[in-house]
Amino acid sequence: MTDWLPDLTRSSSPRYIAIADLIEMDLRDGTLAAGDRLPPQRELARRLSIDFTTVARGYVEARKRGLVDTQVGRGTFVTGRTSHKKRHFETGTFDSDPRRTAAADLSMNLPPEPEDPGLLERMRAGLGAVAADLVPLLRYQEFGGAEMDKEAAALWLARRGISAPTERIFIAPGAHPALLAIVGTLAKPGETILSEKITYPGIRSIAAQLRLQIAGLPMDKQGILPDALEAACRDRAPKALYLNPTLQNPTTLTMSSERRAAICAIVDRFGIPIVEDDAYGFVSPDAPAPLADFAPDLTWHIAGLSKCIGAGLRLAYVLAPATKAPWPFIAAMRASNVMASPLNIALLTRWIEDGTADDLLQFVRTEAAHRQEVAASLLSAETYSAAPQSFNIWLTLRNGWNLSNFTAHMRSSGISVVASDAFTVEGPAPETVRVCLGGPIGRDRLAGALGFMAHSLAGPPEMTGSFF
Repeated sequence: MTDWLPDLTRSSSPRYIAIADLIEMDLRDGTLAAGDRLPPQRELARRLSIDFTTVARGYVEARKRGLVDTQVGRGTFVTGRTSHKKRHFETGTFDSDPRRTAAADLSMNLPPEPEDPGLLERMRAGLGAVAADLVPLLRYQEFGGAEMDKEAAALWLARRGISAPTERIFIAPGAHPALLAIVGTLAKPGETILSEKITYPGIRSIAAQLRLQIAGLPMDKQGILPDALEAACRDRAPKALYLNPTLQNPTTLTMSSERRAAICAIVDRFGIPIVEDDAYGFVSPDAPAPLADFAPDLTWHIAGLSKCIGAGLRLAYVLAPATKAPWPFIAAMRASNVMASPLNIALLTRWIEDGTADDLLQFVRTEAAHRQEVAASLLSAETYSAAPQSFNIWLTLRNGWNLSNFTAHMRSSGISVVASDAFTVEGPAPETVRVCLGGPIGRDRLAGALGFMAHSLAGPPEMTGSFF
């Protein structure tokens, strides 16, 4: 087959990686077969309107994966080696299935992914240990988790300085469903909740789903302004205050202890519940005490595990306020989710008890810091905001670039950025984008992507030649 023409839009990876990805995809679905001859590199480059070197790198990547073999004077041929990996029933071990290695969405704020063989082996060992209880873990469970799992949750929350009885701790199927249930019990359609002016898009989606009004509060480098909060509490009768106070998504700002105390004092006077989305609280090793410490009677604390352990677990620990009956929250969660996966809960409990979760967290912190160093080496410090362990940077556009042309230019190059209008609650969106540094992308590919970005921003859009 010399007329193979891949659709590069099927992969979000850089083009040369996409070529190898698509060879593998087409081999799996039968579009390609062992022995097929691929188009000559220059011919494929011409047909795709891309550089010859991009195709050459793609073929090299495919050869590394064992997908193709190049024969001098004859061309490049498909080997057919992407068949599903063998399962070794005799030893009880399994090889990875390439059908699970779908391209990641690099626009998501993902933690770096572990590659250390020792850590990966410990993670797999946890799965093996959980398998011993497979049958009971396939049953329906009470919402909130078994007592042993709540005890593991309390142990984990203690790493953030939180000390609470297990009666106040609930295990939810992810932070987002927990947010939906909590906000839905606090406010009715038409009522108002408060948030940062630039905030996590998920809370905007939840407010829209529940038909709530969301009012964005002005911010400085420490988060929302106390005076603005007090005025909003007085004038708008809000039903809740949503905050993401540590390594805030997307600005990467962290609210100081002094600001947290001031905010909690204000909402305490007005009796307004706080919904604390502490997604990144564990990622920062020197994060201030959570808002739940300052206002335990008002704060719904959500400790999501997606950013410090892994999003695929879909788990979050929820700490209910000390003086609030949790029954409306429990009822809302049961109605929409029934329960979190007992298999996932058991695996997380195992990792907490045997120390694997701590090692994962330490890896995430260390690797995130390395990636921030890569960004600092390529981008001018005055052009973006970041924190040592944040998974993203908050990049200000310049030299005539705007949200529309910059995101389009980056997308055409396989780089995912998210425009600020996705995060803006009120007023015009700033000419700023979130650039994610985590996920499956390695440091070398990240450096290449950020280098391309820095080169583009050094001049006006018309210098890039991308808009003919």
